[in-house]
Amino acid sequence: MKILFHLGHPAHFHLFKNVISKLSSNGHTIAILIKKKDVLEDLLQASGLKYHNILPLGRRDTKLGIAMGMLESDYKILIFSLKFKPDLLIGTSYAISHIGKLLGIPSLNVNEDDAKVVPLYSKLSYPWATHILSPVVCDNDKWKHKTIFYEGYHELAYLHPDNFSPSIDILKKYIPNEKPFFLLRFAKLNAHHDKGICGINDTLANKIIDLLKPYGSIYITSERKLASEFEPYRLKVPPLELHHIMAYASIYIGDSQTMAAESGVLGVPFIRFNDFVGRIGYLKELEEKYCLGFGIKSDQPELLLETLKKLLFMQDRAEVFASRRTIMLKDKINVAEFLSWLIENYPDSITQYKKDPKLQFRFH
Repeated sequence: MKILFHLGHPAHFHLFKNVISKLSSNGHTIAILIKKKDVLEDLLQASGLKYHNILPLGRRDTKLGIAMGMLESDYKILIFSLKFKPDLLIGTSYAISHIGKLLGIPSLNVNEDDAKVVPLYSKLSYPWATHILSPVVCDNDKWKHKTIFYEGYHELAYLHPDNFSPSIDILKKYIPNEKPFFLLRFAKLNAHHDKGICGINDTLANKIIDLLKPYGSIYITSERKLASEFEPYRLKVPPLELHHIMAYASIYIGDSQTMAAESGVLGVPFIRFNDFVGRIGYLKELEEKYCLGFGIKSDQPELLLETLKKLLFMQDRAEVFASRRTIMLKDKINVAEFLSWLIENYPDSITQYKKDPKLQFRFH
């Protein structure tokens, strides 16, 4: 089978990297198309995967920029597809839905954000997608009828213990001492769906750092430009190795959704501070059902500091969160294995799954 993946964000590389590897090793022909976005191209280059960058300048996250980027992506994927002739289109992408519909090629749109959280994306992609693949806690609104729901999260496609083992040797390359350490993440929050969303400002960041200093080392990763006072805390690590650092952190604090979820599935306590709190199903589940982290809105900075104090003083914190992670993993599947099976056996796999959704637990 010839399969085309369209990746638009570094998180999509992680989501699909193990799936692509398995499908390739099973003899399928894979094409990967990307656009410029943060460290996406760096990750692909470091992994050795071949790809085509169809939008090397990226796009601006304005309505006009999105429209122009969408048209350009549609055109370039159309031209590529006419030559490559894929049997299946896969990604978290407007374009695969459009081109799939236009050329009569099935498209699988893989997303874990609730439809109302990314309304523009949903309206521009879901009507034309053949199927949508989402966690069971995801609310896809009026497109539920074409959604294949599964018990898992995107992060369990690459951080499930069957797929990832943290390396102490990699950790020691960047953090040579054995002191506890805390990881802070500052996102840009400038995507179109981030309008009106606030996160950790410099004043709050200083308060967090002052609170953490007596208890260990502090490292910051940031999408946005850091103020000079925070540069001494910057963690300089290749993107492909960051998860090995995250896995050994004592606590994660940030305004990034993805890194909060990654910390949660690794069993690292997280505090997520932004205005998406309460609106995203899979993060609510990690926070409220499995108690792996805390979501706090941006108008409650004092609550963040109080929550952080409670975590710092929590007895047997690492063991408690490891136990909570074990409970979560018992309920969830290895998402990479499930997606690989679904894709490799498509469309029969869809028919089988609709008849018996418990099939997914073969990939526990």
